[in-house]
Parts: sequence; C-alpha cells; structure tokens
Amino acid sequence: MKTKKPLKELKLSVPAQDSPISSFLTASGTFFDGDLLLNHKGLRLISDENESLPSETKEIDLQFSLEDLETIKVIGKGSGGIVQLVRHKWVGTLFALKVIQMNIQEEIRKQIVQELKINQASQCPHVVVCYHSFYHNGAISLVLEYMDRGSLVDIIRQVKTILEPYLAVVCKQVLQGLVYLHHEKHVIHRDIKPSNLLVNHKGEVKITDFGVSAMLANSMGQRDTFVGTYNYMAPERISGSTYDNKSDIWSLGMVILECAIGRFPYTKSEDQQSGPSFYELLQAIVGSPPPSAPPDQFSPEFCSFISACIQKDPKDRSSSLDLLQMEMSRAAHEVNVPRVLSH
Repeated sequence: MKTKKPLKELKLSVPAQDSPISSFLTASGTFFDGDLLLNHKGLRLISDENESLPSETKEIDLQFSLEDLETIKVIGKGSGGIVQLVRHKWVGTLFALKVIQMNIQEEIRKQIVQELKINQASQCPHVVVCYHSFYHNGAISLVLEYMDRGSLVDIIRQVKTILEPYLAVVCKQVLQGLVYLHHEKHVIHRDIKPSNLLVNHKGEVKITDFGVSAMLANSMGQRDTFVGTYNYMAPERISGSTYDNKSDIWSLGMVILECAIGRFPYTKSEDQQSGPSFYELLQAIVGSPPPSAPPDQFSPEFCSFISACIQKDPKDRSSSLDLLQMEMSRAAHEVNVPRVLSH
C-alpha cells in the first residue's frame, strides 16, 4: 500500500503580473496558485511531486464543506464582498463567512492569495483565525473566527469613548498582533482602522482583513500603492512615498486617539462628526502638525504613547516592539478584562 505523503507547509508562488486570472482557474472550477488548490471542497496543498493540475477526483481532507454552513444574517459589507454570520448545521458552532467575488483585477487576486497565505499560516492569538477556505461559483469564501462583540466601531457607538485603562488593554493586544505581522510574517497590514479591530465577549481584540477588501491597489502591486482607508493613512502614503510597517503605527495611533476622544482626530469638534472633506483631510495629514492627545484630559503616559505613534516622519515613530515596552502597554496586565469590551 502506497504511503500517503504529508501535506507540505504552505508555500505560495505569486505568478507573473501579466498572467490573466483565467490562468489560475481550471474548467472544473478550481482556483490554483503554485501548490495551493482551492475549490468547493476546500483548500489543499499539493503534496505529491507528480501532482500538477487539480483533479476533481483527488481526495481533500476537510472537517466540513460550505454545504454544512447555514446563513444567519449579513454582518458586514464592503467593496470586496460581504461577511455573513453562519452556523455549522450539525455542530452549532458560529463562524464569520467572508465571501470575495473573483471577477477582479490581477493585482487584487495577488492580495487575496496573500491573505490566504497569512491566514493559513497564522498562529497568533491576536489575529483572527481562518479555519477553512473554499472556491465556488466564482467566489472565494473564508471561514473565519466569529468575534461576537463586533469591531471597535460598534464599541465606540455604544460607549462614545474608551477609558485609558481599557485602551491600554486594547493597545497591548493590537501591538502583539502587529509584532507578529511585522516581525514574524514581514507583512504590512495597510488598513488598520476601527472596523478591522474585532472584539469578542472575553474582551479579546484581534486584527482582521489584511488589505484585501480595500481593492484599491494599482497594477504594480508594490508597497507604494494606495491601499486602505485614507482617513487613517500615514502622511508618506498620502504623498505617494514608499512606506514600511511604520505606516501601520500611524494608523494605530489615530485609532487609539479616536477611541479616547470620541471623534476622528482631524474633526475639530464633536458637533462636526462628518469630519473634513477628502481633500481637506489629505491636505491636513500631509501639511499640518499631527494631532495629539490633550494633556489636560489624559495622562502623560497616554500622551507619550500617542506621540510615539503619530509622527509625520516615519523614522521618528516607534516600532510595534518599542511600543509594547512603553509604560502604557506594560500597565495593561494590571487591568482585568475590560467590561466595556466584553458586555
């Protein structure tokens, strides 16, 4: 009896830029890229050196299929697709099902492959878990961990502002996720914003959406592309300069400051909730002094943390590792799981 070879560790080879997406789809409806195979039965890595293109007769080992999931409701919509709350019919476990239509440009397909690569390899408690991936009827479906308290957007809508001790807990968890992405996976998130920081009933905060849903990359697919939500973009990205993972740090600082003061930092007052126009915002980010935490309302430690994040020159910003060592982050272990996040 032939011994079945173990599945290889995930390794994706990104095809040449001028290759059309049809080159990665078989007539039977399987999406493939390097040794990654994805169809309605799920995701598989080719383990046999003699295997080349996918075959519908090849066995795929999965715990469940898309048919085992029933939709409860839509919990999110974006330019890249929708997110549904689904339940396993037989076990009852809840998941978030992210569906991405594949009638898209080649450079966006590369971002999706990047997200699949990150999700399948992620072993970080501060990054949302991807349990399974499927390709069916022109769409990729990601079966994700369901974060039942929604995002920081939902939290802010309910409580208006988050107190410093609780923000310390949020910061520490997000920074641990960013350390994993930046220093272990060598990935720039590129779209850190309140809606991409999810919370569960335990008060855990996890990073999701590695820029795939932004759908704004140009055909070069380089790090100087305009991917992400412009509100939280670092100045070097707005001005079209090349950027690195320090751009995520600017975005984090903007998010935490917004959670603290209860409004977007470039909004002048609480009455002006709509904020500046697109062009006013871009001009302010590039040409004006960066926002800061009001020292009469917040502790020196909090003000120092925000300042370390929101520096116009990325060289002046702290790294995710450095920020974890700041007093605000180190104080987080003294705070119990914050009720404002868990209830």
